[in-house]
Amino acid sequence: MSARSTILIAGGGLGGLSTALALAQQGRSVHVLEQAHEIAAIGYGIQLGPNVFNVFDRINLSGEVMAIADFPDSVVMTDADSGKTLVDIPVTTQDYKRRFNHPYVVVHRADIHNILLDACRKAPGVEITVNASVIAHEDLGDHVRVTCSDGRTFEGAALIAADGLKSRARETLVNDDLHPTGYVAHRTIVDMDSISADFPNKKDVVLWGGPGYHVVHYPLRHGTLFNIVAVFKDPAPHHGDQHVTHEEDVRHVYANAHPALKNILSLMNLERRWVIADRKPVRRWNRGRVVLLGDAAHPVLQSYAQGAGMAIEDAGCIANLLMHHDYENAFAEFSKRRAQRTARMQLECREVWKFYHEEGTARDVRNRGLEGRTPDDSYKCLDWIWNGGTDPVISGLTP
Repeated sequence: MSARSTILIAGGGLGGLSTALALAQQGRSVHVLEQAHEIAAIGYGIQLGPNVFNVFDRINLSGEVMAIADFPDSVVMTDADSGKTLVDIPVTTQDYKRRFNHPYVVVHRADIHNILLDACRKAPGVEITVNASVIAHEDLGDHVRVTCSDGRTFEGAALIAADGLKSRARETLVNDDLHPTGYVAHRTIVDMDSISADFPNKKDVVLWGGPGYHVVHYPLRHGTLFNIVAVFKDPAPHHGDQHVTHEEDVRHVYANAHPALKNILSLMNLERRWVIADRKPVRRWNRGRVVLLGDAAHPVLQSYAQGAGMAIEDAGCIANLLMHHDYENAFAEFSKRRAQRTARMQLECREVWKFYHEEGTARDVRNRGLEGRTPDDSYKCLDWIWNGGTDPVISGLTP
């Protein structure tokens, strides 16, 4: 195929690779441009809700994903100071399975990235170029041209920019600013042997909600590893994203935490932190033969653990639409179909983010309001997320 019949994808993350695979399975030519010097599986754990498995089914990867996944019994919210369970959402019961059909899993990002990468490398029509940081693009009417930071140019039929929160393509299409939250995240993975046998809920996904911070943990790699993410209101914003020691910065934040949580936090590597930000929702992230996807289009906070989920849903939607429309109309319809769902996700994540971190009287009110909450109550609240991706109007999947 000629270069001008090839779809360019900027970004080799989960959204970009899922899109490449979905398009290749239609017989299309796809060229993934990844800014890193190598497409290496990096990162920590991620959660994947049942909404993503419609796309994994479509690209024939559900079995492989489940083979490397852990299946928690519950998703739990705990008060970080008292240790009291506030919410317990079973995700392996028959009630859950009847309602949502697909599993709720946790995986090491490296493992699922490798599954997608291997599938793309085996798929006819997929080319991957590393060390190709796309910094500019041109829509030339009947094709597009992108320019990389080293001066190389590539041409294709269209550009799907899956280049993340700090997307360069978004600068041209939307031209907005990042929205910092004032929080930073620290991530650590330790051997499960480091966790005491009597530690509560160590096989579940657990969020400890504290005043100005939260901590999430769950098992990985079939219970051999323990993934911990600690998120704090930034006590030292002048540090930014740096490899420095933050122990003194954060120690006072969890001074009153439950002893079990303090034991977990004592295992954290606090040398690296990530500043947390999102962007305001927008109605449109396409123009002509160029479209944004995933975090480039609609970055979300981690409140519902749906960043990867939204990007993977995007992949299924855009592949489906390109089966029925030309590039410009497919991309316009993609923005239209996905805008409301992803905007709701962005806005509700902001509200839930605040809910997790309530302090003082607001925390007392939050905890009291959750008393007596049943699994069915939680399922009803989450139905729009976990079942939403099956709606053809939202996801773009053919009914």
